[in-house]
Amino acid sequence: MNAIKDSVHGHVRLDPVAAELIDTPAFQRLRHIKQLSTVRLVYPSANHTRFEHSLGVYHLARQALDGLDLDPDTAAHLRAAALLHDVGHGPYGHQTEGIIRRRTGRDHDDVEWLLTDPEREVTRVLERNGLDPDRVAALIAGEGGVGAIVSGELDVDRMDYLVRDAHHTGVPYGTVDTGRLVNELRLVEGGSGRGDGGRGRDVRVGDSDPASADLVLAEGNVATAESLLLARSLMNAVVYRHHVSRVAGAMLERACERYLDRTETDVERFRRMADHDLLVELREHVPDIGRRIERRDLYKRAVWAGLAEVPAGTVDADHGAALAAEREIAERAGVDSERVVVDVPSRPGLKESGSAVVVDGITQRLSDASELVAGIRAAERSRWRLGVYCPVEDVSAVRGAARDVLGLRVAE
Repeated sequence: MNAIKDSVHGHVRLDPVAAELIDTPAFQRLRHIKQLSTVRLVYPSANHTRFEHSLGVYHLARQALDGLDLDPDTAAHLRAAALLHDVGHGPYGHQTEGIIRRRTGRDHDDVEWLLTDPEREVTRVLERNGLDPDRVAALIAGEGGVGAIVSGELDVDRMDYLVRDAHHTGVPYGTVDTGRLVNELRLVEGGSGRGDGGRGRDVRVGDSDPASADLVLAEGNVATAESLLLARSLMNAVVYRHHVSRVAGAMLERACERYLDRTETDVERFRRMADHDLLVELREHVPDIGRRIERRDLYKRAVWAGLAEVPAGTVDADHGAALAAEREIAERAGVDSERVVVDVPSRPGLKESGSAVVVDGITQRLSDASELVAGIRAAERSRWRLGVYCPVEDVSAVRGAARDVLGLRVAE
């Protein structure tokens, strides 16, 4: 069995299928997709890639499967799904996901397009090893009950990226006990009381249908689940939603939209680019923003407003409304419409609060079992910010226009 030395987990041992999948061009491309995209403009050492993250997710999935009584075929499909879960990412990862979703209707975890790719490298490896590509794709999307191991509230994807991102940024906030988390995962009968007070029990899923099972943390692990929730919240505040990364990410998104509109590049070719490919293209075809991103000559914040300062209709504005607001703000401010970016993040949410934990033999949602959840939710709401960005010389004019157009309740 091959082994790869990883900076976070030590030696990651590969089964024969994983070793073959890693050598496919689709997986090797992940070497050139940075895990934290524009966050590395804030934390210079955050240069790790989705390649190493995917190896980490595979490693944690193998550890989790060691403690679950799954049949060998289901376990093999889950290992492949864990390894391949990020092959659908476009350049700069989540920063271009919205563009790809709007133009294709698919997210990064919808990899059906890859399985029907003309070259079919991944599909051939899976089929040659007796694995069903469609089943692997469904598990990547979190389907089939046990798919929650790869994509769910307690998934190994989240466990790896928290500790890996903390390691490479140098911050201590994402540190979680992945060993305990994966070792305390259990499978209980589906519909066994998550949120309705029913009583759950451990089952031998290998003797039943894995699709009917729910993934939970075993008795005595409320604090374990809370640690995952708290780590995510702190990493949101310090790393993932750092204002510099937010500004750069919003600029990148606008640049990519203009690039696709100005060139003959279709979205399928776009989604297969690596980070460096995209940066070269933006520098040539959208130089006003592309060069700024390359040189870290970023726009400044004209507006940075919290939930209490933003009308509900603006908080829930869709992408089209944000673009329309940019044009109106620019017109009122007397600046070029392409020099204003309106950044409206989704309402704050905590997917991890839906994690299932066993308390006194009852399967409950973490939000019902933990008093800490309410406090973290409040903190997430207090950190939410709407941003309006522009070149430094336009800040004053854009600030006043944005307040009027967006109806902001911001003190002078």
